[in-house]
Amino acid sequence: MKILVLNCGSSSIKYKLFNMETHDVLAQGGVEKIGLTGSFLKFKLPDGQKVMLEGEVLEHRAGIEYILGVLISKKYGCINSLDEIGAVGHRVVHGGEQFNESVLIDDEVINMIEECIDLAPLHNPPNLKGIYSIIEFMPGTPQVAVFDTAFHQTLPDYAYFYPLPYSLYEKHNIRRYGFHGTSHRYVSKRVCEFLNVPFESQRIITAHIGNGVSTAAIKNGKSIDTSMGMNPVEGLMMGTRTGDIDPGIITYLMEKEHLGTQGISTLINKFSGVLGISGISSDMREVQAALEEGNERAKLAMDMYNYRIKKYVGSFTAVLGGIDILVFTGGVGENMAPMRKAVCENMEYMGIELDDDLNASTRSIEAVISKSSSKVKVVIIPTDEELTIAQDASQILQSHPN
Repeated sequence: MKILVLNCGSSSIKYKLFNMETHDVLAQGGVEKIGLTGSFLKFKLPDGQKVMLEGEVLEHRAGIEYILGVLISKKYGCINSLDEIGAVGHRVVHGGEQFNESVLIDDEVINMIEECIDLAPLHNPPNLKGIYSIIEFMPGTPQVAVFDTAFHQTLPDYAYFYPLPYSLYEKHNIRRYGFHGTSHRYVSKRVCEFLNVPFESQRIITAHIGNGVSTAAIKNGKSIDTSMGMNPVEGLMMGTRTGDIDPGIITYLMEKEHLGTQGISTLINKFSGVLGISGISSDMREVQAALEEGNERAKLAMDMYNYRIKKYVGSFTAVLGGIDILVFTGGVGENMAPMRKAVCENMEYMGIELDDDLNASTRSIEAVISKSSSKVKVVIIPTDEELTIAQDASQILQSHPN
């Protein structure tokens, strides 16, 4: 069976087409700058050649039509007909309390995802556009929704409640949901396979570190706490998001800077974090390069970034009652050795002993980077959210043969 995975963002669509018999990736790429000047579709051919096709893409429907056209094109295609695609799996950011696992999409599921739009107004609408487009272009093709929030539905109530009036939870569903769940689920299971230890009896902290950053505390196979909250702005310092700040700052800035709700949301989501402190970029490679050239604000940004990750690792270790495995994943987590070293430094009291040589020489591969004497295994596991979505879709179709 071939399964297409779609990840529709606010101005982009990423895709992968899998052969589920072999887990081979038959096609992958994405549309960028949807609705903006300079839209393009980029993808990789089986021989590794990269292709970029420029053209105006005004909305997601047109972007998905573009992708499907390329998949069956004589010049760049890898299938003869869209009928060869047995299912489409979608990343859906917010499933609220309604979904604790991946589901086959029907009208009721679509309605429930629509009900979650208020909880994720930037994410769920483009996710839904992907679903609507497949209904139009590939009618009758099964679709599966895989939710970022689902893995964290095992949090205990004392971990997901906020200390606000209980009536606000009842009225507006205000609680911690957590995100990056598909990544945290994949790497926590995969690291146990890699180390040949039972997933159901480990205390694991997973650190998904990319432009968005989150950690999860996983005990005996279940997420029991996570750094992101009701939306993805809470928690760790990120590329452009603040992470944890004093909530009093919000109202203070709204008054002093004459900001409305949209203005303050843009400030804390788009212009803060590493970009806001460094004044250089949200790209950690550029900030690290500036740090090495002696830029003081780049150094401050990196020190803050690393410190906050270390603080969450420490607090989640307390929540877990100890730690067996620390996993780094995501673009930054897999590739930035100085960050990993800063997070693990002076953590020997917790049983974390990083091997500096292994850490410095390892990028984006599955590898143990702790010393053999370390009580805690520190491991790099590249995430594969798309494969997880495809596997979920395959399993759900097997359980719904009709």
